[in-house]
Amino acid sequence: MMTESTISDLRKKQPRFRGLESGHRACLGCGEALAARLVTESAGPDVMVANATGCLEIFTTPWPESAWRIPWVHSLFENAGAVAAGMEAALKAQGKSTKVLAFGGDGGTFDIGFQALSGMLERGHNVLYVCFDNEAYMNTGIQRSSSTPHAAMTTTSPPGKERMGKRHLKKDIVSIVAAHHIPYAATASVAYPSDIRKKVRRAMGIDGPTFLQIHCPCPLGWGHEGDQSIAVARLAVQTGLYPIIELERGGLANVMPLRHIQPVKSYLKLQQRFRHLFADDLRAKEELEHIQAIADHNIEIYGIKGGEKDAFDSEAFVRLDDKPIQRRNQVRHPAFLIIQDQALLQV
Repeated sequence: MMTESTISDLRKKQPRFRGLESGHRACLGCGEALAARLVTESAGPDVMVANATGCLEIFTTPWPESAWRIPWVHSLFENAGAVAAGMEAALKAQGKSTKVLAFGGDGGTFDIGFQALSGMLERGHNVLYVCFDNEAYMNTGIQRSSSTPHAAMTTTSPPGKERMGKRHLKKDIVSIVAAHHIPYAATASVAYPSDIRKKVRRAMGIDGPTFLQIHCPCPLGWGHEGDQSIAVARLAVQTGLYPIIELERGGLANVMPLRHIQPVKSYLKLQQRFRHLFADDLRAKEELEHIQAIADHNIEIYGIKGGEKDAFDSEAFVRLDDKPIQRRNQVRHPAFLIIQDQALLQV
């Protein structure tokens, strides 16, 4: 006869489901690889994925190999939303309850694939769309996208005499998506794994279109060491530059409060894509003040300045994520670091 303690022991020994297996070819410290693994672990095995062209597709499926352990379809850069909608309609016609996920980077979500995404949302397909936001077209040479932050350096927005990096503000994609009046849209960060798990599970339980934007540092494109990815991602949240929020039917429903707000310089100085902002230049000083104003505005409009202690603030989630998780048959493997510009990676 199985007792409650026996069942508890069995659960501890049971290996966690992994939709994305080890052995892929992501760069060392890739935030996107971590985010994709967290999403698939939380979603479980009864899912199908439509994955737009981009870094995630490239490093997980080098012919003839694949790191995916779930049904996975490679769509084009521009049509992950449309392909996912078709998959969902086909499953519905067959009377199957398998959940469809759509994966895309910021290029395939904010820019090239936005029309297909908007159509999927407007038609009400039962799809969870996940945007892995690393803030540029990293796979094709670190070109700027509409997700690239203001003043960031990319290969197509270099700092110089005419400008100090990218001139334009980061597109507020989650608000645009929420304007479709979908049941649920949220932002998250790889710095807070438990928050990602919570939001994925919530979205999985909703019948209708849902959207999750996950902030994913790219060591190669952002210019920081691979072992600093989580620290950099956490500072993006704690400065107010990347608010963690939830929206329901277009309205703000929840935020992650910030107990200790950090100055934006603490985030920017860790990344080579912002190194020009720390030069002895009046324009650099003005841009730093501008970016700080952006963070201050986010904190004000979302009301994310917390108090001394909150069970769901940025500090509490850090402690929750730091708790050890029991695993079985954990396999460690070497990652592959591609260095195209050694100077860019020197911090």
